[in-house]
Order: sequence, then structure tokens, then C-alpha cells
Amino acid sequence: MRDALLIALYAFLGAAATGLAGALVLRLIRKRSFTASLTVVASVAVFAMFAGTLAVAEAMFLSAHDLSVVTTVVAMAAVVSLATALLLGRWVVARSRELQLAARSFGDDGDFAAPDAPATAELAALSRELAATSARLAESRDRERALESSRRDLVAWISHDLRTPLAGLRAMAEALEDGVAADPDRYLKQIRTEVERLNDMVGDLFELSRIHAGTLALSPSRISLYDLVGDALAGVDPLARELGVRLVGDRVEPVPVEVDGKEMSRVLGNLLVNAIRRTPADGTVAVAAERCPDGVVVSVSDGCGGIPEEDLPRVFDTGWRGTHARTPPAGAGLGLAIVRGIVEAHEGRAAVRNIPGGCRFEVTLPAAER
Repeated sequence: MRDALLIALYAFLGAAATGLAGALVLRLIRKRSFTASLTVVASVAVFAMFAGTLAVAEAMFLSAHDLSVVTTVVAMAAVVSLATALLLGRWVVARSRELQLAARSFGDDGDFAAPDAPATAELAALSRELAATSARLAESRDRERALESSRRDLVAWISHDLRTPLAGLRAMAEALEDGVAADPDRYLKQIRTEVERLNDMVGDLFELSRIHAGTLALSPSRISLYDLVGDALAGVDPLARELGVRLVGDRVEPVPVEVDGKEMSRVLGNLLVNAIRRTPADGTVAVAAERCPDGVVVSVSDGCGGIPEEDLPRVFDTGWRGTHARTPPAGAGLGLAIVRGIVEAHEGRAAVRNIPGGCRFEVTLPAAER
């Protein structure tokens, strides 16, 4: 038993000395190629065995012939191990270089094509991650292009919509100043109307900028949808009467929600005003609120005649306006973009779909905890 312990001790000391030397070499060449590191690891394994064997041989006083045999066996093992390590290292380095060349495409067109040659499990996993990252970058670029296009359209539309009322305000102000206004009171009333319209447009721009910047501060509280919808209907009732549109809100359940009352009132107000202005006289705008598997859904249905299918995905984009909404008081196409921004800030979603005779806007919100 004592001899076995001594042999194990001598073998351990010899192998440990070789392992420490190998660790030092690996640290020195840690920035070199994988082939060099793999060669050092293989060398440490072989020479650790060699050093342990020699230590045991010396302790056991082996004959010169036996020592020569052991040395020859270990040397052959070292040659085969080093050759295998070099071949394996060169193969892995070649696969790594192929992956490196494929990854350079991120800087060119942003697409990543994984190498066809087989690779290790780690390199294959890295290749899959690069492919997934490439797909996400492609989606991000598409969104950025769409957003940039939307911004350009928005600037063009805002410039047009600002120029028209400003020109009218200038003309009316000059008429009042020169004393040539036939009906000054009518001019003053029209000036106030245009100023209110400009104020609403500036308010929409400010709200949208806060949404895009992620600085929209919400103050959620527990509110009944019945009260929220009721207040919104009361606010737009004068406009509906003026345009001859009938408001219907008899399918509203008293469901509690945790929302910012002011912001959600703006959402419902935008949807209702949008629906009323696009519904012909004697038409109906219906509001409903009910529970759904995802939470609570509030819908506004109008009689606009429907939206072209190709335009449905763009309805909530900044600056989008229907083909029949290019003149005042249609605004600058910010209302529905604001609706989506506020709803998404509440962790909800906004959607639209066509129904017979019109379209239906739906806002889905998380239900309040009971």
C-alpha cells in the first residue's frame, strides 16, 4: 500500500510540474491562434504523462532497457498527439476564418449567410446567433426606413397644413388692419378658429414627440370603462350633432382598468372624432367595451365605407391620412399615431379592420387586477 501511494505521489508531482508549466505557456500565448493553444494543451497532456512516468521509473529503479521502452512509447504518443492537435487546430481555425468572413457582411449589406462547411457545436451555435442578429438588424433597418419615410411625409404635410392657415390668418389680419373687412366679427371668429386648429396641431406634435422619445409619463389609476367612454361620448356629442351623426354607446360594460385617465380620454376622443368626421350624415358611430381573453377591448365602429386593404397596415403610421382626408379639418395625420403610442405605453395594442359599411378600431388593454 505504501509503494502504491509513493508511485501515485511521484506521478502526481511530475504531472503537476508539467501542468503548471503548460498553464504558464498558455497564459503567455493567450492572444495567439487556437492552433497554438490546442498544441500546448496536447503537449501538456503527453509530457505530464512522460514526466510522471520518468518520476515513477526513477523511484522504482527501472533498468535502462525498461526505461528506454517507456520513453519510446511516450515519445510516439507525443508525436501522434501533437500531429492530431495541429490538424484539429488548423481545421477549427479554418472554420473560424470562414465564419469571420461571413460575419463581415454585417458591415456591407447587413445580411449574414452562414458558411456551408461543417463546424464545431460552438461555432455552429455562434453562426445561428449571428443569423438571428442579422434578421433582427434587417427588421430594424426596415423599420428605420419606414420611420424616416414617415417623418419626411410628416414634415411635408405639416408644412402644407401650417402654410394654409397662416396664409389665411395673414390675409384676415391685413384686411382688419386696412379697415377693408366687410364683417370684422366674422373675421375675428375665423381667426380664433384657425388659431385653435394650429394649437391642436402643435399639441399633437408635442404629444407625438414625447411618445417617440419614450418620455410619455403615465399616472395610472383604477377607472371604470363605463365612465371613461361616457365622458368621451359627452365630449364629442356637439360635433356629432353638428354633422348629423348618431352616437351609440349601449354596449359598454363597467369593466375596471388601470390606465391614465387623461391619456386614454385622448385616445377615445381621437378615435371618436376621426369616426364622426368620416361618417356621412345620418350615419352611426358605435362604441363598445367588453372583456376579452387578453383583457379588455374598446371598439369604435363608423360608417366611412371602409379602408382599402393595402392601406390597413399603415393606418397607425405617423402622417398617414386616407385619400378622402386631405383637406381640413383632417389634421396632419397624427391622431391615430398618437392613439397607438398611448395604447402601447399602457402595454396594450391598437388595431383596425373593415366591417360592412365602414371600419372598426379596437383598443385592447390589460384588465385591472381584482
